[in-house]
Amino acid sequence: MVYSDTAGMEVRMAQSFGALLREFRAAAGMSMGELAKRVHYSKGYISKIENDLKPPNPMLARICDSVLDAGGTLIESARDARARAQSANTLDRRRMLAGAGAVLGIALAGGPRPILDERAVTGLRASFEQLRALGMQTSPAVVLESLVTQTHTVHALARGNPEPIRSRLLLLAARMAEYTGWLSQEAGNDEVALSWTRHAAELARAGGDREIAGYAYVREAGLALYRHDPISAIDLAEQAQRLGHAGSRTFGLAARREAQGHALAGDRDAFERAMDRAADALRSSAADTTDYPVLGTTAPDPLALARGWSLADLGKPGESAALLSAQLPGIPVTNRRTRARFGVRRSLAHALDGEIDESCRTLAETIDDVAHVDSATVRTDLRELARCLSRWRGHHTVREVYPELNRVLHRH
Repeated sequence: MVYSDTAGMEVRMAQSFGALLREFRAAAGMSMGELAKRVHYSKGYISKIENDLKPPNPMLARICDSVLDAGGTLIESARDARARAQSANTLDRRRMLAGAGAVLGIALAGGPRPILDERAVTGLRASFEQLRALGMQTSPAVVLESLVTQTHTVHALARGNPEPIRSRLLLLAARMAEYTGWLSQEAGNDEVALSWTRHAAELARAGGDREIAGYAYVREAGLALYRHDPISAIDLAEQAQRLGHAGSRTFGLAARREAQGHALAGDRDAFERAMDRAADALRSSAADTTDYPVLGTTAPDPLALARGWSLADLGKPGESAALLSAQLPGIPVTNRRTRARFGVRRSLAHALDGEIDESCRTLAETIDDVAHVDSATVRTDLRELARCLSRWRGHHTVREVYPELNRVLHRH
């Protein structure tokens, strides 16, 4: 729908989500029952949304926006409603910066600091790789305490060693701090995750490398995505791409994250442009030859997975499910965290497409991975899936999978 003037836009944006939905539905010449069938929600549920008896959920807003060709207006209205409801929980960025600074300066307790050689640094890196491999398969609670202790130790060792060992240890500590931030997010603590991410950037700069400093913006963009804040996600991802010292891999991952932000905002054209930039950058990125392990996802085709993820946000759940189904077999069974993440996303896409039997079948294949990795971010989509399936509680496949779905969700 095209607005003729700015004043008209402002008036409409001041309306409630329910009023806007009703207006766009009427303009499309669609009855409430017809809309309910198109979006796979009940007519009664749509009625409650239109009459502001229920708040809009982000996924419904995105699907309705696509079906009614609302040009992102319904997505923005739902986002504004969500922001007002959660304003009391808005993250204080300055407080987070202070928290990040507070973790600097940690030293080994008492006694002389050991002087290390290259073999010792290689051993420390191997120890971290083992923790990271374990983090792919199990709950963050199993790994985080050891990871935090090891990160503090490596940082403290760096302070007591001469160059070039000092810089190598600082870079390794930076990579470990970045991963600690990621696992903290997986444990459901965004505040700690942001603190560790910024600490990683400080350590990387001290070690003479700004790659992680740039990647920190990518990580913060990921936090914004899970808050359903596409504007912040896009802004942070664009900042990462503007840093001249970021390598092609970091640039590509930043463009990929930007694309996901555009999809969350309902902008298909901007999504495709960002994905093209991501593909060009990742295609030219070199193999890992740095002093710290590779940054970001280790999935075999991260762009295809991101596209499958984003198509559901763009109101194309059927295409999303098909693409994710094609990509999931390529994810190693040892990477349970990634399999859980995209497996749940595939089941959600099937449910949004009205394919309830297929949603339940694929969820049954995925739920064991979900239970093992204990991921707060995966549970975000799992809760959305539970809401979708709850409308079909009488369906036999839903009855079969729902008890296990509830068990996994209610562990927290």
